[in-house]
Amino acid sequence: MTDVRRAGERYRGGDPETGTDSRHAFSFGPHFDPDNLRFGALIACNEERLAPGAGFGEHPHSHTEIVTWVIEGELTHRDSTGHRTTVRPGDVQHLSAATGVRHTERNDGAVPLVFLQMWLAPREAGGEPAYRTVTGIADSTAYAVPAAGAVLHVRRLAPGERVAVPDAAFLYVHVVRGEVRLDGEELGAGDAARVTDAAGLEAVAVAAAELLLWEMAP
Repeated sequence: MTDVRRAGERYRGGDPETGTDSRHAFSFGPHFDPDNLRFGALIACNEERLAPGAGFGEHPHSHTEIVTWVIEGELTHRDSTGHRTTVRPGDVQHLSAATGVRHTERNDGAVPLVFLQMWLAPREAGGEPAYRTVTGIADSTAYAVPAAGAVLHVRRLAPGERVAVPDAAFLYVHVVRGEVRLDGEELGAGDAARVTDAAGLEAVAVAAAELLLWEMAP
């Protein structure tokens, strides 16, 4: 079964006065929806837009696997375990909050920042916080998040190119840019598809496209 969620249907958040604009794919904060709490291990998929100089002050996380993908601009990350990094388009950032960590996220650059942040629920609570970045991840690369029983696939497609999507109990497809056709549906930038018991599906690029695909176990 394929459930398509359009970019315009996301819950709007943030604070324009502070230069933050958030768009939530799942129930989040004041936008509580008991029918949209999670899909597989995925519990949040937030598109964040930060004006130059804007950011999120230090705040805590625990028992969450947080994966970030920058679309435009540069993200400055600092956390309570001593990491300070600049995350750019094509990089994968993974923060395993475990028993607890605090971090800040800012746009210290001169141009707007757009990034996608995805939260996954770990299968077991506990452990020590961990942090990792993969710089300039290549097309068709898979990035595993074993704690959540999930694998992230990055695909960049030329117009007309076809690609098999993973067979999975839960498959989440997010279109970062461009346009694709999946299971009879056309998806544009910011659109997503939630596929249950995915098997034998292909994505076809209607225009040059970049996709993030989460393959998740039951």
